[in-house]
Amino acid sequence: MKIEYNNLYTHFVFVTFQRLPLINEENRVRIEKYITGIVNNNDCKMYAIYANPEHMHFLISRSPSLSEEEIGTIVANSSAKFINENKLCVGNFAWQSSSSAFSVSKADVDSVCKYILNQPEHHKKKTFQEEYDEFMHFYQKTLKPK
Repeated sequence: MKIEYNNLYTHFVFVTFQRLPLINEENRVRIEKYITGIVNNNDCKMYAIYANPEHMHFLISRSPSLSEEEIGTIVANSSAKFINENKLCVGNFAWQSSSSAFSVSKADVDSVCKYILNQPEHHKKKTFQEEYDEFMHFYQKTLKPK
């Protein structure tokens, strides 16, 4: 059945392979623009994106014809290829083989956008690991013992 109207907002978190700080500030905006194009070309809409050195957040509204896994795979594969072909990092770039996707209500889109765009300030106070642990706790996932 064709879905004519939808509100399918997803906040993705991608992590670089081995959490290496591969995305430098010099190339961050170029990578973000490329990923925005990938999202838009797949009948989805980018609301906010920020690529930190070792992880990236982005919020999209996605087409009902694509699952989170499908659009995540498209973004990961296409962006890694783009980064490597354009030599936008030292060595070979790769994302970890899994990512996180969190559903967002329409009422929370604005606050999630602000959170994503405020990443530089946010990470002056918290490490990525602390941030990720809080996400897992908030979304009621069981953390694996360290």
